[in-house]
Amino acid sequence: MASLTIRNLRKSFGMVEVLKGVDLEANTGEFIALVGPSGCGKSTLLAMIAGLETVTSGEIYIGDRLVNSVQPKDRDIAMVFQSYALYPTMTVRENMAFGMESRGVPKAEQEKTIARVAALLQIEPFLKRKPGQLSGGQRQRVAMGRALVRDPALFLFDEPLSNLDAKLRVDMRTEIKKLHQRIGKTTIYVTHDQVEAMTLASRIAVMHQGEVQQFADPDTVYNRPANTFVAGFMGSPSMNFIDAEITSTGGGPAVNFPLSGGNVASLPLHNGVADRAQSKKVILGIRPEHLSRQSASTSGKQGFATMSALVEVVEPTGAETMAVLKFGDREVVGRFSPDEAPRTGENMPLAVDMTRACLFDPATTRLI
Repeated sequence: MASLTIRNLRKSFGMVEVLKGVDLEANTGEFIALVGPSGCGKSTLLAMIAGLETVTSGEIYIGDRLVNSVQPKDRDIAMVFQSYALYPTMTVRENMAFGMESRGVPKAEQEKTIARVAALLQIEPFLKRKPGQLSGGQRQRVAMGRALVRDPALFLFDEPLSNLDAKLRVDMRTEIKKLHQRIGKTTIYVTHDQVEAMTLASRIAVMHQGEVQQFADPDTVYNRPANTFVAGFMGSPSMNFIDAEITSTGGGPAVNFPLSGGNVASLPLHNGVADRAQSKKVILGIRPEHLSRQSASTSGKQGFATMSALVEVVEPTGAETMAVLKFGDREVVGRFSPDEAPRTGENMPLAVDMTRACLFDPATTRLI
């Protein structure tokens, strides 16, 4: 196994700069997810780690070895692609053995390795089949098996689950997590799916327009996002943003924003966040799950503020109910348990967990 270190990495295609000084470090055995919207540069970054794209400037180290000019086959990596990239005329066994044969691995060792990896991935019954006779999930396991037989220092995954249906994606996500827990290899995983990133990774690099916006553990990225882009990208539904103003009341600092009918919501602030603000104008960020119906358990509870809002749309999903609420001239989304689900047209009494709220600077969009 090996660590991965990336220093001030840049990539340009002609006059277009795709990566703009990326710095990342993956410790030995760590699972790093690169996440972001299409075109943010995450797949280009992965291709540069693999050696499939040249480096414009900067450095890539695998362990203590600078690999900028090292050929892909000599980097001691294994890559799993979105498209599986299996040879259709070969059996599963032959697909897994192909790389070992080209490296001159003895037949006996090949068979031993294939048997071990096939058992690990539970694909032993499919070894004599060809890819066309397998389901999408089975083919993805074979693609992972072909990578695993190499026993590389570094695993690279390029959106490996995006071609699968929703249920199979969840199942394969669990399989990949179990696999990483068993083998403990350093893994770099590219995805546009923030749920995949949150559930799989020990740390997440959120990318946007060729730059890393935040690199931290999932809990920090979700609950203390570095800026409004990260806050809006991570989470489904995404964080609600409300233009607001910090005021001082007899009870201490609060954040105010207008409601309909000339009313004003005034929500108390905690943890000294008001002292860090550079101006009175702020963006208030509230996750949908931090809105709840007022109840005996939330009334008067430390850190909870109360207000009411008109319910415009209700969307039951079974385990939870989403609702679109009217905060003045702005719509926000709330996530509620079925037993406190709102009704369309209701003026719903709300409890807002202000201990979990975020404030952002409107000038820089960064977390205050």
